[in-house]
Amino acid sequence: MPPTIPLQGYYAASARPAPERPRFQGARRADFCVIGGGYTGLCAALHLAQEGAKVVLLEAETIGFAASGRNGGQIHTGHRKDQAELETWLGPVHARDLWTLADEAKAEVRGLVRAHAIDCALKDGLVIAAHNEAMARALAEDTEHLAGTYGYGLARMMDKAEAERQLGTSVYPAARMDMGGGHLHPLNYARGLAQAAQDAGAELFERSRVLALDEDKAGVNIRCADGLVTAGRALLACDAFSAAIAPELAKYIGHVESFIIATAPLGEALNREILPCDAAVADTRHVLDYYRKSADGRMLFAGRESYWNVPSDVPALVRPRMAHVFPKLADVAVEYGWHGTVGITRTRMPHFGRRSERQLFAHGYSGQGVALATLGGRLMAQAALGHPERFDVIARVPAQPFPGGQLLRRPLVAAALMWFKLVDSIG
Repeated sequence: MPPTIPLQGYYAASARPAPERPRFQGARRADFCVIGGGYTGLCAALHLAQEGAKVVLLEAETIGFAASGRNGGQIHTGHRKDQAELETWLGPVHARDLWTLADEAKAEVRGLVRAHAIDCALKDGLVIAAHNEAMARALAEDTEHLAGTYGYGLARMMDKAEAERQLGTSVYPAARMDMGGGHLHPLNYARGLAQAAQDAGAELFERSRVLALDEDKAGVNIRCADGLVTAGRALLACDAFSAAIAPELAKYIGHVESFIIATAPLGEALNREILPCDAAVADTRHVLDYYRKSADGRMLFAGRESYWNVPSDVPALVRPRMAHVFPKLADVAVEYGWHGTVGITRTRMPHFGRRSERQLFAHGYSGQGVALATLGGRLMAQAALGHPERFDVIARVPAQPFPGGQLLRRPLVAAALMWFKLVDSIG
C-alpha cells in the first residue's frame, strides 16, 4: 500500500494549486477582522468585502487547513436535529425559521460555486441510509413530515430493493434519496472562496495565529506574533478551535476526530457496481458511516470516530467499515488516509453569539458544515453590518454546556459518545 499522506490526504493531493499568502506583520486598521480561514470566515470576508468594507482575515495555518479542507464534502438538508424535534423544543415558528435558513444554505453553496466559477466537482444527490428497521420507519416519517409541513419535495424514500440498486450494497433496509443535497471537493471549494474574497478586496493572511484579543476605545485589538490588527469588529470563525481565543466558549465545544480513506481509482467495472447513483451517502447511526465517490472514481469512505487519541494507521481503522458496506472493496488498494477534528455541540445545533457588541462568533456545525458554515459566514457578515435578524435566528437556539468542567469535560464527552456507539451496535 502506498504511504498515507497526512493532514488533508487525497484532497491536498488532488486540489487545484493555491497561491502563497503572506504572514501578517506590522500594524494596520480594518473595518472588520475575520479570524479563521474555513468556510465561515471566508464567506464572511467575501460578503463584507463585497459591501466595500476593509477586511483582514487571519488564518493560523493555511486556507482550508482544518475541517473545511478535510471533511466528507457532503451537503445536507436541514440540521442535525430533525424538524419534529426542533418544533417540540423551540416551537413551530422558530423551527420553521431554522428550516428556511438551512434550506437557503444549500442554495448559497450552489450560488457561490456558480457566481465565482469554483471548480469543486459539485454534484446533486445525498442519500440518508437507515441502518435498521426502526430508523427506516423514522426516516419515512421524517420524509413525509418535510413534504407535508415544509413543502419539501426533493426527497423520497427507497425500499430495500431500490436502495440496493442505487447504492450497490444490501446492508440497508431502506434509504432516502434527497436531490436537494449533494457533494463537492471541500478543499477546492475553500480555495475558491478564498480567491473570491481576495478578488472582492479582502486581505488574507496565512500562518498568522491570533494570540490575544482585547478591546479599547479604538476598537478590537487582534494580536499575532508579529503584528496587530485594530478593527471596528472581530468575527471569530474558528469552529472546533474557538476556545483557544475565547476560553469561555470551551464548555460549549466538543471535539471528535473523524477518519477518512480514499481508495485507488475503482475502474470501470467496479464503478458501475459500487454506488452507481453517484450520490453522497450518510447512514443513521450516531457514529455514522459516510461516503461518496470522487470525481476520478475513488471511494472516499469515513467511518469510526475517536474521542481521545488519533490512531497511527487510519486505513486499518476505516477499511473494515468500508468492507462491511461494500465487500467487493475489501481488497482494493487504499492510497490515502487522514483525519480531522469535528466541532460538535451538545445540542448538535450551531452555536452563534456575541462575546461583546464588537465580537461575534459562530461554530459547532456538528458534521454538517459545508452548507451551514457557508451560510454562517453570510449571517455573521450581515450582523456585523448592522442587520442581525437572521444571525439571531440561530443565536436564539439555547446553547447547552457539556458537563464536567475543565478537567472532566473531555472524558465525560468521550464516555457519552462511546455509549452512543454501543447503542448503534445493538441496533
